[in-house]
Amino acid sequence: MTDLEGGTGGESAGRDRSVRRRGYATAADIDEPDALGMPLGVPVEVGSDGRPTGVELELPDDEEGEDGDDDSSAPFQPDSIRIRTQTTTVDLLLSRLREGMIDLAPDFQRRAGIWSDRRQSRLIESLLLRIPISNLHMAQGDADKWAVVDGVQRLTAVARFMEPGLTGLSPLTLRGLEYLWRFNGNTYQDLTGRLKIRLRETQITVHILEQGTPEAVKYNVFSRINTGGVPLKPQELRHALVPGPVRDYLADLAEHPAFGEATRWSVSNERMADREMVLRFLAFRMSSPSKHTERDFDRFLIGAMERVNELPDHRREQYAREFRAAMRCAQELFGEHAFRKWDGGERSSPVINKALFETISVTLALLDDHGRARLVASRSKVLDRFFVLMNNWDFDRAISVGTGNPAKIRTRFQHVEPVFRGVAEQ
Repeated sequence: MTDLEGGTGGESAGRDRSVRRRGYATAADIDEPDALGMPLGVPVEVGSDGRPTGVELELPDDEEGEDGDDDSSAPFQPDSIRIRTQTTTVDLLLSRLREGMIDLAPDFQRRAGIWSDRRQSRLIESLLLRIPISNLHMAQGDADKWAVVDGVQRLTAVARFMEPGLTGLSPLTLRGLEYLWRFNGNTYQDLTGRLKIRLRETQITVHILEQGTPEAVKYNVFSRINTGGVPLKPQELRHALVPGPVRDYLADLAEHPAFGEATRWSVSNERMADREMVLRFLAFRMSSPSKHTERDFDRFLIGAMERVNELPDHRREQYAREFRAAMRCAQELFGEHAFRKWDGGERSSPVINKALFETISVTLALLDDHGRARLVASRSKVLDRFFVLMNNWDFDRAISVGTGNPAKIRTRFQHVEPVFRGVAEQ
């Protein structure tokens, strides 16, 4: 280790949200058969920590072209991809962070919690040993500002060790080092000047998707390269690629008690599963589900985030009011079974179904207060119709398999709307 002494070697804008882990569906819930009698239970999304997110897993579509349109999602033109590669140093990356020229995706809840101190320390150990680390991927925005799309954990670990003030986190103290064990317990300030220079002059390769590249292409490209140690979840990737007020807007609605109570606080917020639920509501509230033809569901959702950014404040507040009203109405109608597969038995599915969530919430949001009150007053009639619907094979397929398929989307909205409007307008 003595040879170490020889040779060379986000912005956190936005509100500071503390990471409050939301409850998960319990193991007992998951292990037991659900009310629909499926012996193995419904498939459940599992987070990177191996725990269920509280959301039903969406199964891939095995009925390609069933809506009569065999066109697959149109691939983008290779000419529209503009990526440049540059080699930079750790010192320059820290300088960019210091000047707010790198967006670490503020409010990135996974930022502080995914990598342990031990793993962050091992990364620093690699730099001290001159072991190359993986390339970083950035999306270039306005004024040459970079958004970190792949490498948030690595860059955060480096900054936390060398300039913790840039991350808003406590300084990293090295621990669990494999080779440089004698540095365990050291902070950056404890290193010699030569080792500090070695870290600062470490070269890192950065791939930059240049400004002007279509947003849909950005998302597709980063989805393909998103294969790092802890790949981003789809909503985390959207969050990284689309800055602006939409980030806080989604977080505010996801943290609102109306959403939490309607979902029994069961949707995990650690990997932004809760924000994706809110986004799906907004996406279909801002467009007409009956005319939905977009085959690329991810592109549809990222487009919705961009539209939210363009909304005037009064329109965003209108949608927020509708969302909260829909959540309260759903809870009054379905109680603890809201947004879950439920055929009227004692138990419903232990997890939220995304397709049911967006369909029910948007349909309720489109009613006025009087209509929602009539539904609650006629709750038993609504539930009877809902239970019939839950035994409809076409509807079950529309909320269970290939749920991003335009035909499935149209189908489930066409089935749910009469359930509510038929009662609300009586």
